[in-house]
Amino acid sequence: MSSILHILKKEVITVFRNKRTLIFMLAFPLVLMLVLGSALSNAFDKTVSVGEIHVLYKNDLNKDAAPYFHTFQQYAEKSDIHFEKAGKNTDGLKEVKLGNADGYAVLNGHGIRLYTNGRNSIKGSILEGVFSAFADQYNLAAEVMKTAPEKGGAAFEKIKHNYIQTESLLPNKEPGAMDYYAIVITTMICLYASLGSSAFMQVERTRKTADRLIAAPVRKSSIFIGKLFADVLVYTACIALIIIVSKVVYKANWGNHLPLVFLVLLTEIILSVSIGIGVSIFSKSAATGAILNLFIQLSAFFGGAYFKIENPGKLQAVMDLSPLTWINQAITKIIYNNDLSAATPVAAANLGIALLILFISVTALQKREGL
Repeated sequence: MSSILHILKKEVITVFRNKRTLIFMLAFPLVLMLVLGSALSNAFDKTVSVGEIHVLYKNDLNKDAAPYFHTFQQYAEKSDIHFEKAGKNTDGLKEVKLGNADGYAVLNGHGIRLYTNGRNSIKGSILEGVFSAFADQYNLAAEVMKTAPEKGGAAFEKIKHNYIQTESLLPNKEPGAMDYYAIVITTMICLYASLGSSAFMQVERTRKTADRLIAAPVRKSSIFIGKLFADVLVYTACIALIIIVSKVVYKANWGNHLPLVFLVLLTEIILSVSIGIGVSIFSKSAATGAILNLFIQLSAFFGGAYFKIENPGKLQAVMDLSPLTWINQAITKIIYNNDLSAATPVAAANLGIALLILFISVTALQKREGL
């Protein structure tokens, strides 16, 4: 046990002395998170901006009804619906077709006739709703005038000017740009632990210390366990710091079940370290790092680490092969849907694959003469 702790301590100190590792594991993800979260914030904005609405109108209402329309205009202006009286030589329909006006309204004693441009259905729908509201209130005023003329104007005294109101049935259930990139970049950095762990035995071979370790009164299993726990501990500490900074400084939303989210990330770290260790034991090639890096980049790309893939279509099958896809989906469900059960299959898969790789690696290491 003491030999395991000694190796663990030595490995942790070695890693934290390596400034390049600390910069890559801490500074790089935080800077990338800030850049992508800020630059792509508009891509995650679900708000639709309608802008100003321009309406041409022809007013043939009688002198009794005209004041009501004037009052309606004043309130509609507060919602950026602007009215312009059509001139004698103005062809309102043509102006709408050309896109110079969003609508053309003809008002007379028979009612209201509204023409809208079909190319902008949002503005057209708004105008239909607004004029329908005016017609209803005018009809109400007309009925009141028949029985109590002195109260006819009351129908327009409290006219609404906030015609457009939206309320989400599931508010705040979608991540913003910073929330999204806090998740996907953190999981991507967890996967990069495999790259660091791929130097599991290569470092000892490079430093010519592998033979000394074998000659020392230390079991191979102790060396293996010490290095394994050291890597897991170091990368777990780095991920914990990334989460704290993103939550406190960037105000990223990690939900109300952060311990469970962190548990999922911990299983990913164990999986990543296991992959790196397995590669280190079975391959002595210099191309190992390049192959692992390619695997990480492809997993990150198809896992949505650089940009969100909204409608994958045929790419979905490829995306499902990326471990980051399942991990990101599970964490998102935990944070935004309070779906705690989403953690179980992902954590089980991560640990299952990790244990299989570690078992094969330990078996191979025990049969080998050196490291």
